Parts: sequence; C-alpha cells; structure tokens
Amino acid sequence: MGQTLCICSRGSITIDNKRYYFIQKLDEGGFSYVDLVEGVQDGRFYALKRILCHDREGHREAQTEVEMHRLFSHPNILGLAGHTFIERGGKSEAWILLPYVQVCAMEVKGTREAMTVQDWAAQRCTISYRAPELFNVESHCVIDDRTDIWSLGCVLYSMMFLEGPYDMVFQKGDSVALAVQNPVTIPQPCSYSEGLQNLLSSIMVSNPQERPDVNWILDQIQDMTCSSPNTQTNMERMVLKGGEERRGVEEGRGGEERRKGGEGGEERRRGGEGGEERS
Repeated sequence: MGQTLCICSRGSITIDNKRYYFIQKLDEGGFSYVDLVEGVQDGRFYALKRILCHDREGHREAQTEVEMHRLFSHPNILGLAGHTFIERGGKSEAWILLPYVQVCAMEVKGTREAMTVQDWAAQRCTISYRAPELFNVESHCVIDDRTDIWSLGCVLYSMMFLEGPYDMVFQKGDSVALAVQNPVTIPQPCSYSEGLQNLLSSIMVSNPQERPDVNWILDQIQDMTCSSPNTQTNMERMVLKGGEERRGVEEGRGGEERRKGGEGGEERRRGGEGGEERS
C-alpha cells in the first residue's frame, strides 16, 4: 500500500509531507477504520480515518467526504487537517486526517425503490440515529427532510444528555427498530428548560408525517431565545445560537435573491424604455 500503518510498533505515515506516529486504534466500521496518531512536528494528536475504496464509486464518495470537510468551517464541525489516497492493486484507501477532540463523531429510498432506500440507510445511517421509517421502508412511504429531523433530534438529545437516546439499546444488543417506535423518554430530573424539552419531544415523533419541518424548529428556537435569555444553560445557548445563525443565513440568502430580482426588474424596465425611445 506504500504508506501503511504498522500497529505492532511505532509505525509512521506521511500525509502532505508531514509525518505522524501511530498511537492506537480508536474504532472501526464496515468500510473504515479510525486510528489515533501524533504529529512528529507539532506533537498534537489527530484522528486518522482510513476509508476502504473498493471501486471508483467508493473513491468518489471518499473524495466527496474530503470536500465536505473543506467546505464547512465551524467550531462544531471537524476541520480537515490533511488527506491522501493510497493506491494498491487497483484499490485504494482514503486517509482523512482530522483533529482529535475526544468526542465520538456520529455518522451524521414502489417496492424495489423502498428496498433501495432501506439498503442505503443500513450502509449510511448510524443505527441508533436512524429514523423509524428507514428500518422497514413501505412502498407508499414518503421520505423527505423530516427523516433528517429525526436524526437532528438524536443529535440534540446527545448534546443534552451526553449519549444518544438509543445508544444503550444498541449496546445491549436489543432491537433499535422496535425501540424507535415508542416515544422518547427525557431523563428526569432535567436541568434544561421546559421549552427545550418540548422541542426535543416534538422532534422525536415516530410518525414522520407528525414531525415538524426545519422552519418550525427555527421559529421555536427564535421564541426561546427571546423569551428567557437569562435562564438558559450553556448548552441551550449553543443550540439557540446555532439556530439564530441558520436563520440569519436563510434570511440573508432570501434578501440577496430579492435584491437580484429587483435588479433584474430594473434592467427589464430600462430595456422597455429603450425600446420606446427607438420607436
């Protein structure tokens, strides 16, 4: 493979002309491994994600993941420290170097089409964050952004209680597919505001048709921000601030589109006046 990790000794690798020492294995999934490495030059720890690319499609998907890390810059999103592709016998590995923050990163389809969606969900969606409708996709089932809202609720739950709502179910080997059919239980006593608890309960609804859309969630965050700014916990402030930033981005885009639309109307008006002058 050219530059391989030797887990039997203090092996080293090179990414972007920088050397890193292998420290230990952190975790592995169906198509990837995560190792802890240390930078030789800066002495900092990094998480090295190695993705097995069995074909060209796998290579393209890994490249897309690299681009996603490059595209976003936010304190709550892992930035890209470096990457490389290692070729071997027609196959390759994508090595993605990420900051080591000691936080577990969670990852994040008539009948034939339903099975395609179900298969895709099994490969791409972490089981304890997977929406109920993705475990057994019916042919008449509607899959839209409310499916992602469920996963958002799982992330919010994890931020509030430091573990996912179904992590223990999965760790015990019980059926997550059955567990997600029941309403989520918020641990009590709970130090978070009633508004945030109600928001979480509204999101974690098994029936996707009864789940709110993202605009409703942003409205609720806006209301909570205005109603009780002095009684919010640090986590609530972080969640509400993220909602405000998202709202600002959406409103900024809408204003820019309206401005461009106004400019286009002005140009058409001027063009009409020019036509009248020529006539």
